[in-house]
Amino acid sequence: MDQRVVILGAGESGTGAAVLAKKQGHDIFVSDSGKIKPYYKEILFNYEIDWEEEKHTERLILNADEIIKSPGISEKSEIIQLIRKKDLRIISEIEFAGRYTDSKKICVTGSNGKTTTTSLLHHMMKKAGLNVGIAGNIGKSFAMSVAEDYYDYYVLEISSFQLDGMYEFKPDIAILLNITPDHLDRYDYNLQKYIDSKFKLTQNLSEDEYFIYCSDDEITIRELEKIVVKAKQLGFTMKEKRQRGAYMKNHNINFEVEEESFEISVADLSLKGKHNVYNSMAAGLAGSVLHLRKDDIRNSLMDFTGVEHRMERVVKVHGIEFINDSKATNVNSTWYALECITNPIIWIAGGVDKGNDYSELMELVGKKVKAIICIGTDNSKIHKAFSKTVKNIIDSKSMLEAVQTAYFLGKDGDTVLLSPACASFDLFENYEDRGWQFKKYVKEL
Repeated sequence: MDQRVVILGAGESGTGAAVLAKKQGHDIFVSDSGKIKPYYKEILFNYEIDWEEEKHTERLILNADEIIKSPGISEKSEIIQLIRKKDLRIISEIEFAGRYTDSKKICVTGSNGKTTTTSLLHHMMKKAGLNVGIAGNIGKSFAMSVAEDYYDYYVLEISSFQLDGMYEFKPDIAILLNITPDHLDRYDYNLQKYIDSKFKLTQNLSEDEYFIYCSDDEITIRELEKIVVKAKQLGFTMKEKRQRGAYMKNHNINFEVEEESFEISVADLSLKGKHNVYNSMAAGLAGSVLHLRKDDIRNSLMDFTGVEHRMERVVKVHGIEFINDSKATNVNSTWYALECITNPIIWIAGGVDKGNDYSELMELVGKKVKAIICIGTDNSKIHKAFSKTVKNIIDSKSMLEAVQTAYFLGKDGDTVLLSPACASFDLFENYEDRGWQFKKYVKEL
């Protein structure tokens, strides 16, 4: 039966949902409280979809059978509060798109490593010759891909905001990389609400599906002890502890899934650093569950080149290395970045604080960081956290100023690391814009 579907937000997610809803014959209306980008307007025009911008007209929204909310819209917004009072159903674009595809879905979530693991697994499956798409919180929206493409498999990166609106959606393989405090501003500064959101990925799993998780992650293990996950469980650990899944032995990663087993040396992984060992384990386990050839899994782990804005080496200028880790939008992600650099660091940090606790960075910053350059509109929390640990903490008003200051402070053998530990929306459109600006100004030095 045709439904009236209202879509809030006309970015990648909302526009994709609108196109899919139109193709399914629903009555659609798209509403955005801000300006809609010309690219998305053109798509809405081409598909003859009704829309409005810079407002939410209540009478056109509150008559919906179902509402698809873009992930960036807060539950606290006035229109969402009105919709909740009316008891109308709000779902995510991922939930909606999942209804219209029979493709197998490998879904990746976690506080850190989602994009790298999703991209690595997609690379692996393509190398194995599978007809596989990549979507979700990366690249094209899942709904737009379901509307326009046909894939036998999808690798989906899924954020907690997308999981919040999921009810019936079910992955074939669910991957939970880790849980560390992130986006707490969206979860009433309540860590358990954020944990509950991440575990929604497992809510509909049956005995036929797989759940891949980090057995070194204390929060994940504690939660698993409290709930029942019916799926087949595969853990991955850096410890030399044999288990179903992946574990370390003599600097090798050992994979054991069902009757199959193989190993790869950590030294052979293309992605370096402790966090990337975990990401490689998760992707390798998913590849094993999919019965990919061991050589395809091994070769993919050895030749994957990484993703933009994640520990991306930009260039060396007079012996100073510049690294773009703009995708590090939380403290834990920045911890991994600092952990895997051995040279003295000039750290560019700051942005929209999401309830950050910087104490876990204190030891690494004390050992490795010679200067901090702040790029947020309010840098007081960074100053307060590190003023006793780092002598040089300098505020900058733009990325250009931050890059030039870092270069002025740097010496041959230093590393300038953009790893903000914060969201980007105070000075930049998004983390990509922040990373692109960094690379542009570094290359102009």
